[in-house]
Order: sequence, then structure tokens, then C-alpha cells
Amino acid sequence: MTADNWVPDLARAGGAKYVAIAEAIASAVETGRLRAGDRLPPQRDLAARLGIDLTTVTKAYEQARSRGLIGARGRAGSFVLPQEAIAAGPPPRDTGMNMPPEVEGGTLLAAWERTSSALLRAPGAGGRLHYPPAGGREADRAAGAAIFARMGLVSEAGQVVVTAGAQNALHAIVGAALAPGDVVACGAHIYPGFLSIAKKAGLQLAPLAPLDAEALEALCRTTRVAAVYVVPTNDNPTTVTLGEEERAALATVARRYGVQIIEDDAYGQLAETAIAPLSRFAPELGWYVASTSKTISPALRVAYVRAPSLSAAMALATEAHQTGGMAPPLNAALVTRWLEDGSYDRLIAETRTEAVARLGLAAEILPAESYAAHPCGYHLWVPLPAGRSAEKAAAVLRAVGMMAIPAHAFAAGEGDAGALRVSLGGALDRAALRRGLEVLATELTG
Repeated sequence: MTADNWVPDLARAGGAKYVAIAEAIASAVETGRLRAGDRLPPQRDLAARLGIDLTTVTKAYEQARSRGLIGARGRAGSFVLPQEAIAAGPPPRDTGMNMPPEVEGGTLLAAWERTSSALLRAPGAGGRLHYPPAGGREADRAAGAAIFARMGLVSEAGQVVVTAGAQNALHAIVGAALAPGDVVACGAHIYPGFLSIAKKAGLQLAPLAPLDAEALEALCRTTRVAAVYVVPTNDNPTTVTLGEEERAALATVARRYGVQIIEDDAYGQLAETAIAPLSRFAPELGWYVASTSKTISPALRVAYVRAPSLSAAMALATEAHQTGGMAPPLNAALVTRWLEDGSYDRLIAETRTEAVARLGLAAEILPAESYAAHPCGYHLWVPLPAGRSAEKAAAVLRAVGMMAIPAHAFAAGEGDAGALRVSLGGALDRAALRRGLEVLATELTG
């Protein structure tokens, strides 16, 4: 169906014209003048008919999209959404963050409530509401060591620092281990949080494509490399996972040239079978980060860093305190208790199961081999057809609630790629995700 001849009556409208147009769309939907599936006039055509600027119509359509009234289908235009979608409200706002999916039938909220209540009723509970020692309480540091042991990385509790999330951890590592002007090897596209930290710290990034032992060796022969930054499992954004042999080879090169390893293993625990960290092969050089934000919930704000030595952990604890204060003490205690009673494994398994189900939707809807993904991950790396704008494709997906970020936001160097990182997680339920994936499929084939 089309409604190309629909034109809002602005004769009696007061205030901003774009607001009046959005209100007219809402009224037309409510009265049935515009129905589900109707295509609205192209923005340029409507602007010409009304004798107003194109930007005014663009703002009006964007407001209607934010209210959950219409959706965009790439070059096909803007369409009225079905009544059930309108009743559900506007799509979740894109934060740009890659968040775990909300688990259908999950037990996170119940576990949080139950364990928090138990902790607060326990003798001496008031102590959990005060400042912890630098680096975290002994029990929580021991919990971090237990997590590292699961990943094949033996650690003393004294080497572990509890931080207010992985971003706080990365800030602290850079402050404790690097200086302005230091060269850090990394992939061609990397986590934007580290890009921001590196820029503020005055680091020189040396992007390698691919990031492997051979490329690092070649760089080290000509350049004094202070550190290598790597997301070893389900890289953000490219979804690449380094195999154990490649990790060992990278660690060997790092040892040969004294290169520190900053290992941001945000997604490692979601894998069905853990792969030994790079830091296992060069423990005296490795700064290994494990977080709960990507495996359970970003609301926990709890991460753990395994420092190369006890003295390095002390320096790291000082930096972490200066840049982020502390991990929420009660939340750190939650994770410790969950490790003890088995809830930790169950909650991660729930995230993993939901991620696999959402990847199944992607496989069902998207063209074969049109994207890269980790088997237990919840983001895609999507190369776009030649000539297709990543910015425009991202805007189309965001209009239907999908979290999509163009490749240039991850670029560590001057080069760019016509690609998107598309998140399957966050607040989208599976029905909304299906609609978003159908729009993405149109972007890839239309």
C-alpha cells in the first residue's frame, strides 16, 4: 500500500513545523487515514508540496520514528508500522554499546534480589557499604583469581585488582604501564573505548591487519613497541577469535621484544570451551581483564584484572582508584557469592543460550556468508555491498531499534571499511530483532 498523496494540513498548526508534521502522522494513524504498511511520501517530495525545507521533513520523520509510528526500509522509504508495534512503544534508543541480550525467562533479577537480601541480612553486612581496600576486598580478589583459573591462567589473589568495569580497568592499565608517546600494536579495527583512552593518554597506535605473530614481529623489528592490545575471543568489532597456537605465537614475540600484553577478554567466558589466554604463555607481561558487563549485565560494574606481578597490582590498584574510585562493593560481593553457589555459571549460560538463539535468527534471515559472527556471541560484523553508505545503513537500522555502528568508529588508523558492527543484544526482544534483521537483509540485497 502507498500513501504518496498524503499531505498534512499545517494551516492551523502552531509551533515548530516538524512537530506539527509528526503530530499529523500520529493523528492520521489513529484515525485510519494512514494504515499499517502505508508508505509515506518521500521526504523531498513532501517538502516540495509543503514549500518547506527538506531538513524540516527529515526531523519530522525522525520524530515519528522515535515515537514508534513509522519505520524506514532503506531506499524503499518510510512506512507506517503495524498496530502491535505502535502499541509496544518506540524502539529502544541506540546507546552505541554492545550489551548482553535480555534473556527470555532469565533468572538474573531474581538472583540479584535474592542474593542482595541474603548479603544485607548477614552478620557484618554494614561493612559492605563502606569503601573497600585499594584493589578490592580479599574475598573478591580471590573470586577474580578463581575466574582466571577457569580460563587457564593461574593467579595469586594479590595479583588481582577489582575494578569498576572493564573501561576503568583499561584506564588503570594504561596509567600504570604506559607513558605518552608509547607505541601500542593493535588490530585495524578495535574497541572504541580503548581508542578513546589511547588518544587521551597520548599513545601511538600501530594497527596491524591481521593482528598476528608475523605482523607483530615485523613491527617490532623496526619500532619500539611498548604493548599490544587485543580482544582475543570474539573481537569487538570483527568477531575474530585467535586460536591457541596463534595466541602462543603472539606471546612468544611479545617475550622476545619485551612487549606488554593488554588482553581485554570481555567475551571469553561466553565461549562453550575456553581458550587459554595469551597471558598464560607470557604471564610476566600480561594484563588480563575479565568482566561481568558482557557476560551477565553491565549494571554490575565489576571487572577483574590479573596484573603481571604483585608490585604491578599495587600500582594498578592506585590507578584504578584515581580513575574510577571502586567497583560497587555490594555488586562485587554478589559476584563472589554467585561463584560460590553456582549462579555465576547459570547466568552466563543463560546469556550464551539467548545469544545462540539470536544468531539462529540472523542465520535464518540474512544472506549466507554476508556477515561474520562468533558461535556464542551477540554482535555481527557486516561488510556492505560496494557503494553502500555505512552511515546511512546504520541510521536505517537505528530507526527500527537495532544498534549498528559504522566501521570508521572502530578504525585505529586512517583506513576504513564499508562495514557495520550490528548488535543482537540489548533491550530488543526476539520479535523486534527479527524485524530489524529483515531490514538489514534489505540493506544487503536491495
